[in-house]
Parts: sequence; structure tokens; C-alpha cells
Amino acid sequence: MDSDHGRSSADGGKDVWPQALNRPADARDTPGAIPPTPSPPLGEHSATGRGIAGLSFPYQVVAALALSLIGLLACTQVAMVFLHVAPSNTLTQQHGKTIDRWIYPEFEQNWKLFAPNPLQQNIAVHVRADVVGADGRRTTRWMNLTYEDSKGIRGSLFPSHVDQNELRRGWDFYVNSHDSENRPNGLRGDLSESYVRRIAMLRLSERDYGGTIARIQLRSATSSIAPPPWSDEKISTRPVYRVLPWWTVTPDDLPERDADQDRDEAYGVEENQ
Repeated sequence: MDSDHGRSSADGGKDVWPQALNRPADARDTPGAIPPTPSPPLGEHSATGRGIAGLSFPYQVVAALALSLIGLLACTQVAMVFLHVAPSNTLTQQHGKTIDRWIYPEFEQNWKLFAPNPLQQNIAVHVRADVVGADGRRTTRWMNLTYEDSKGIRGSLFPSHVDQNELRRGWDFYVNSHDSENRPNGLRGDLSESYVRRIAMLRLSERDYGGTIARIQLRSATSSIAPPPWSDEKISTRPVYRVLPWWTVTPDDLPERDADQDRDEAYGVEENQ
């Protein structure tokens, strides 16, 4: 038994560890041993990493009040900006001035939360022509260009981009480039007018009026969308018209094929003369 115990101890067996653990602390301190890490003092450990809880009670009250005030201001700022950029609603109608005083000028926003804004009006563009024919001069009835485009959109799985946007964007271009008296308010006024005239002549050229179109006139009919049945809001849906002056048709207003034909006729007349 003794020889076995000695052999196991010499070979580093398990029987050596209980004896080593039962030795006194001084006996275990060998030159190559790693000393244990001392624990920090209790007061020093408890005073670090406690944040506001480590402050005295008066300072805790001041810090809590400051954080509450910052949180309240942040929530108020978010709410005011949201109401400022949101579409018109009951709150903005009742407290619009208060919201504007909070936002302007430091927090002005030049974008909308819901863009584009839901359309609240229907705008239709009409045109009529002054036609010179064999029976004299006559004026046609108003032609609803917007309605003609709508017919090409309804029921179509792949509606034309021209039917959807050409006339609408052209009219917006003209309105934004002119004042209420139809006078250009910038350098793009003449360009927008030429663009609208060409659109109108392109649509009119698809019809045979029995003569030559000498002048055209455009107007817009703007009517508000009726409120839903459950709403108590009262809105007039009668159209409001904006009538443009008569424009004399020039070769630049004609579609390309008609302009080329007019130039050929003009050259033929000159050669005959």
C-alpha cells in the first residue's frame, strides 16, 4: 500500500492533491506560484458605476428634474414637427398659430410627411378653337382634354404615361410660371405657354373641324372634392374657371406633320408666284 501511494504521488496522481490543498498557506507559497489578486475595498467598489444613484439626495432630485424636462421638450418638439408637416387636420386647424410660433423660424421644414399631398380638387383643362372655313369663321364648343385623357386610363392595365402626366404636368408648369393675371412671373413663362399651346394643338389636330384653326383658348375648371358622407364639413363643389386669353396659332404650335405641310404649301405658293 505504501509503495503504491508513493508511486502515485511521484507520478502526479490524484492522491497528491488533497494533501496539497490541506497544507497551510505559508507552505503553499512556493517561488513559482502566482499570488492571489487582492479584492478592492468595499467602499471603493460600491462608489463606482452607480450613476445618479451615487449622488446625494438633493442632486438626485435636480438630475431627475433635468432629465424630465429634457424628455418633455423632446416629445413636444417631435409632436410639433409632426403636426407641422402632416396634412391639414383638426389639431392643425385649431392650433395652427401655436404650431407656427413653435416651428418658425428655427425649425422650419421644407418637406411634407405625406408627399405628395392627397389631392382635394379636381382640375380639368378645356380648349376651344376659332376655325376659319369655307362658310366663314366659327368658334367650337369647349373640349375637355382631361376627360379625353381619363378615357385612355380607365380600364387599362398599362395606361400611357402621356395620358397620365403630359397635360397635367404641362398645366401645372403654366400655372406656376404665371400670376393670376396670366402674366409670366419668370424666365420660364414663355416656355410654359408654348408647351401648353402645342399640347392643345396636338389634341385638336386629331379632329376635323372643316377649316383652319386660327386661334385657340384654354381654361381650367377647378372643383373641390365632396367630403365623405360621415363628415359634417360643408364644401362647395361648383367649378371655378380660370380662362386664358385667345392665342393666335403659329406654325410653331402645330404638330410636326402639319407644320411641314404648311411650309411645303407656303414654298409652293411662292414658287408659283
